Amino acid sequence: ESNKISILPLDFYFPGKGKSGDLPPRAGFAQKWHKALLEEMPEIELFILVGSYAIKYYLNLKSSAKTTEVIRDFEAYLPKYFPLVHPSPRNNIWLAKNPWFEPELLPELKKKSCSINEINY
Repeated sequence: ESNKISILPLDFYFPGKGKSGDLPPRAGFAQKWHKALLEEMPEIELFILVGSYAIKYYLNLKSSAKTTEVIRDFEAYLPKYFPLVHPSPRNNIWLAKNPWFEPELLPELKKKSCSINEINY
């Protein structure tokens, strides 16, 4: 069903390419719009936080927080939040350096998100 999952980006505008990937979302956009948008979706059970910007914003972490450590400790943020690395070809190096991710974390995500038939990285 289409009403089982929703995607809410930190920004609705692509900021462009930087030297080592996409530029960050515009400052203040999520603060301005997310609260009102989330009020329209009161039945959200799980926020899958994709990428370091979403992770740091929603978990209220300092910019110095290590994304890998947060993802490894995903259970600390349950049942409301599930942090994930951004699924990008640029992250193949990250996946190779963190072989625990797919066998340990993805099965847990699949359990938590029964309505998602398949999650691929």
